[in-house]
Amino acid sequence: MSPFRAFLGKELWEIVKTWRIWVLPGIVLFFAITGPVIARFTPQLLQAVAPDTGLVVQIPDPTFRDAYLQWARNLVQIVTFAAIIIFAGVVSGERRSGTAVLVLTKPLSRTAFIVAKYLAQGALLIGTVAVGTAITWALTYAVFGEAPLLPLAQATGMWLVWGLMILGIMIFLSSLVGSQAGAAGLGLGVFVFLSIASIWEPAVRYSPAGLTSAPAEIILGRAGPPPVAGGRGTRPGWDLRRRGRGRLLPQGTLGSSGALRLFPPLEEPDPPRQRLERASPWGTMSVWTDCGERT
Repeated sequence: MSPFRAFLGKELWEIVKTWRIWVLPGIVLFFAITGPVIARFTPQLLQAVAPDTGLVVQIPDPTFRDAYLQWARNLVQIVTFAAIIIFAGVVSGERRSGTAVLVLTKPLSRTAFIVAKYLAQGALLIGTVAVGTAITWALTYAVFGEAPLLPLAQATGMWLVWGLMILGIMIFLSSLVGSQAGAAGLGLGVFVFLSIASIWEPAVRYSPAGLTSAPAEIILGRAGPPPVAGGRGTRPGWDLRRRGRGRLLPQGTLGSSGALRLFPPLEEPDPPRQRLERASPWGTMSVWTDCGERT
């Protein structure tokens, strides 16, 4: 077995045997289960509160789109926040505990170290969100009686591009900063910056900031093929899919590739030494020498 495959297996096994297998999946599954139910009974909840405040609340009957929007907003906001905190210690935790020193002194390159980290955490993210999407679709169908799969799958796929980009950025920051708290703080700063930039149209069209609103745009039907052949009359948001496929997927791996350059070279441990006894005119002398060195 190659060193890369062995280390990748170790990373996957570590996810299964530690708290990572519970935290992110627990958060995603909680919102997948509660989202359709909350969307269905939100008008009743508001009407129950309205008599106490004297307000007249008129809300249209909820549909499957409300459940899908609830899922998309939870992904963009809460799940992204949780992923930043969780992935902040992917590399810095290994460096702090000394595990990285032990691993990199073996026949494993720094490139393989970073790539294995990205693949293992990416598998956790994709698998968790895929299960959450299936639960959301099933419960939405049970509650509303209809649940088209295509808009939910497209919106979730667009968010996964965002999530994998965030993962790459966090691996980059975790390699750059020695503490998990510092990497998490910088990651949250990037998230806030992109969220603010999403109100500027050029940033939405030509930067990752457009991914923060892309899932909701797809669910609402604002992202679709141009109605007129030749590209004229394109509906707002049609470039979301092209932007996600053409520009943001390369940026999603930019953080991991940058981590390869900023991941500091680790000092190799001193070679083992042995003690030799030598006779001299003044008695027996002890000489320390490296193993394998001729004396």
